[in-house]
Amino acid sequence: MDYNKCASEILSAIGGKENLASAAHCATRLRLVIADNSKVKKQTLEGIDGVKGVFEASGQLQIIIGTGTVNKVYDEFIALAGVEAASKDDVKAAAAAQSPWYKRAIKTLGDIFVPIIPAIVATGLLNGLLGGLSKAFPHMADSDLFGLLNIFSNAALVFLPILIAVSAAKIFGGNTYLGAVIGMIMIHPDLVNAWSAGSGAETSTLWSWFGLWDIQNTGYQGHVIPVVIAVLVMSKLEKKLHKIVPEIIDLFVTPLVSVLVTGFLTMTIIGPIFSQIESWVLDGAKALIAIPFGIGAFIMGGVYAPTVVAGVHHMYNAIELAMIADNGQNTWMPIATAANVAQGAAALAVAFKTKQQKTKSLALPASLSAFMGITEPAIFGVNVRFVKPLVAGMIGGACGAAVASLMNVYATANGVTGIFGFLITTNCFFGYLLTFLVASAVAFILSYIMYKDPVEETAAAPAPEAGEAKQDAASVSTEGRDFDKTCVYSPLKGTAVAMADVPDETFASDVLGKGAAVDPTEGKVVAPADGEVSMMFDTHHAVGLTLDNGMEMLIHIGINTVELNGEGYTAHIADGERFTRGQTLITFDKALIESKGYKTITPVIITNPDDYAEIDKAADGSVDFLDKLISTKKA
Repeated sequence: MDYNKCASEILSAIGGKENLASAAHCATRLRLVIADNSKVKKQTLEGIDGVKGVFEASGQLQIIIGTGTVNKVYDEFIALAGVEAASKDDVKAAAAAQSPWYKRAIKTLGDIFVPIIPAIVATGLLNGLLGGLSKAFPHMADSDLFGLLNIFSNAALVFLPILIAVSAAKIFGGNTYLGAVIGMIMIHPDLVNAWSAGSGAETSTLWSWFGLWDIQNTGYQGHVIPVVIAVLVMSKLEKKLHKIVPEIIDLFVTPLVSVLVTGFLTMTIIGPIFSQIESWVLDGAKALIAIPFGIGAFIMGGVYAPTVVAGVHHMYNAIELAMIADNGQNTWMPIATAANVAQGAAALAVAFKTKQQKTKSLALPASLSAFMGITEPAIFGVNVRFVKPLVAGMIGGACGAAVASLMNVYATANGVTGIFGFLITTNCFFGYLLTFLVASAVAFILSYIMYKDPVEETAAAPAPEAGEAKQDAASVSTEGRDFDKTCVYSPLKGTAVAMADVPDETFASDVLGKGAAVDPTEGKVVAPADGEVSMMFDTHHAVGLTLDNGMEMLIHIGINTVELNGEGYTAHIADGERFTRGQTLITFDKALIESKGYKTITPVIITNPDDYAEIDKAADGSVDFLDKLISTKKA
């Protein structure tokens, strides 16, 4: 692969270095923050050799390159762009800074709630299991063991404000222990438990604003938003105090003032106001889902996927946590499951119908991931790209969500959807299963009907300019040969060898691509078809070719022969030069190479195998120059 060429084409397709704000990479992807997304040519990006997929997520343009390759493309990319290498955290920060305020607010909620999901899942699973066991064995509810396990099952909900406070303090940059104190104040045992107050327990006045507004001594068990706002205020106050309080007394003054001021504001203003706002939001969500005949759930199931695309789906965490804390019934989770598995089924239909191997290899694993609850690969890698599968998934999600509403399916935790959601929907196993099946079936059928492979525009290969293709007196005659564009022709004379029999694990395992090898009887490599040199290795022991029919090829002369540092090899062509079929590319001293202990067996590899549905060794036994060596079938 020509890493510089790939990087250069990517930089051009995103609008040049002037349109690049930040760049980093992970194990498989370039992660870019773009100044103006309208200048990005997404279709051009997807067509670049080496690019396996493109999607946008969390304010980043993510370009899938592949393990072991992305770092090399990245090095060339930042050199061409003239920017410094950035970490993934740097890119996330740059992307967040460019997002609208409401997206930043919603993302912040997600960052706060996601870390505590394991605690909610653990207790939610236990709560659901205990509920199922107590129905199957009624007398179990009176046992000491049940009482002990019941403490385990609701601990996270009882102390939910403390969990949220600690997580929020980390996100807002405050002291996590001071954040925990604010959470503890809000559920202090001297306050009347919020659930008891909701059941009619007597309360008294905690604070009175001149007799105009009486604040009751009620705790904030089960509340979410008031805790987040309170810790936000505390964190900002703490950081401000650190700047203005003399260092000699900072250790004493800053924590004292932070807790005193924030605690007072929380119990008198922040708590009462934002708990009311939270109640309105929760009531609105419940009312929407409760619209008769599943209409509300149908609407939410349909629009769920677009909110994922927009990056605002993190707000659902707050709603789900509030539902669980309110009555233990998370009716939002089945809606999310319907939407998620529907997108997976839509991508699965693409995998079944497409004739493009590259699309199939991306869509199939992405669909399976969505059934497990991880939808980003399916949504961004397949469905958004082709649009119609996204629409099919939205319709399937809507239908599945309506089923969940009509059958009163709910979960006892949040953070888990898809197949694993069966573990937290113990109230209605059949209802959840039907939700899953309806969403999947509708989405798959519609996507299969609607999807069509895009028509690829093919341009005729440019004719070489006068004198561009070198004539070679030693070239092999092609007269009378019937050349088939679906085949790879042998660039050497010798004996054909299956790739699995090559004495090198890297080649034998097809990690570099698929093909066959030749055990040469003559020290000459010729061009198997017309094309261009994409990379001539400095040591001349290998050459990368891009043929006019779109095939990309690596010819590697010998095993571990890079160690010879070019000794015994002579290149007859350079990087970027065109060649014609039969033209000599490299000659090598076979006897010299073998005398130094190296095998001259030469792998001939197709390095863009995803563009082909089938790649098989065609030749058995001896091959002359330009005999058929490998047969292919276009994807």
